[in-house]
Amino acid sequence: MAVRLPRPPLFDVGVALAGLAGGLLLWGFGLGVRPGDDPTVLFDGRGPLLVPLAVTAGCELLRRTAPRTALAVGTLALAADVMTRGSIATIVMYTDLMYAAVVYGTSATARRLPWITGMFTIAATLVPYAVWRVPEALLFGLVVGAVTFTPASTGLIVRNHRDAAEAARLRAEQTVLLAEMDRTQAVTAERARMARELHDVVANHLSAIAIHSTAALSLDDPGTSEEALGVIRENSVQGLSEMRRLIGILRDGEDDREPVATPTLDGLGALVEGARANGLDVTLDATYSDVPASVELAAYRIVQESLTNALKHAAPGEVTVCLRRPADALDIRVTSPHDGRDAPRAPGSGAGLVGMRERAALLDGTFEAGPKSGPKGKLWVVRATLPVTDVVQGDT
Repeated sequence: MAVRLPRPPLFDVGVALAGLAGGLLLWGFGLGVRPGDDPTVLFDGRGPLLVPLAVTAGCELLRRTAPRTALAVGTLALAADVMTRGSIATIVMYTDLMYAAVVYGTSATARRLPWITGMFTIAATLVPYAVWRVPEALLFGLVVGAVTFTPASTGLIVRNHRDAAEAARLRAEQTVLLAEMDRTQAVTAERARMARELHDVVANHLSAIAIHSTAALSLDDPGTSEEALGVIRENSVQGLSEMRRLIGILRDGEDDREPVATPTLDGLGALVEGARANGLDVTLDATYSDVPASVELAAYRIVQESLTNALKHAAPGEVTVCLRRPADALDIRVTSPHDGRDAPRAPGSGAGLVGMRERAALLDGTFEAGPKSGPKGKLWVVRATLPVTDVVQGDT
């Protein structure tokens, strides 16, 4: 089966044709490197030098596609050219083959050829001088160095610069990819933060609205319906206010208007009163001081979501909210009666526990929620510990 040679690039075809044309032009004028009576000329006449010239020009077609093969065949052609009157074009094309072997060859070839040609140049300089003991013998090493070592070392310099440029390009591409990954992660994190905030803002009020509207529709009692409608209206107004606050935060700040202040722990009393108005029996026991703003917001949202879950899931009974501030953390504990039923009294997305856990994790805190047995029976306990020492130092 015939081996199909790779198609040479147009530039290599041009180099081969230019070298062949230049050699033929010199041949036409009878210009050679050595006279016919030179002792090294074994094949006198003008015809023999055309063979190395044609072979070297053919090797130029492989200077990029098969550089090592081209250099090996070109070396044989150069050795044959030494036995003829010689052609400058053959020598020039051979230097290009040496250069191309380093630039386009393998990494091992690029490392070894300058060393090999350098050692060969030293040997070609010292051996003739040691044999003939005349200064002119040193010129032989100079010619060998110009034909072999110089193009090889030049090719190594060019290859190193090319590799450095390629490495810089790859680093630039990696930087762009990393920047895009950072941007994507930032967008994802911001979307998650917005989802948590929106869930915490809306879920509490809409859950109360859903529960009381269900009661108003199921009970044929004007007094109960009127009370339920009052609760529905109050939660609707508060929900709209919270939505306006969130929209104000998400705005670009046009008209230089500041958004409404974020909730703090001072608002827990109003939050508990709202839960009581929605029908929960809530007890608040809060002792805290010097809590950073980020911890205050996370704690407020955890309590708010816990009360929302109690409103939807808890059995009849007392709900307790307890906050304590030890030396380096804020402990939050919300307990509610738990009867083990699966179906909530109002629909939910199931993102409440996930959001509370994420809020605690963002502050390097801990969070746990689940049923536990206590003196008062089965309870659903939500507990979070939010560190405040590092946050306070970072804020200052």
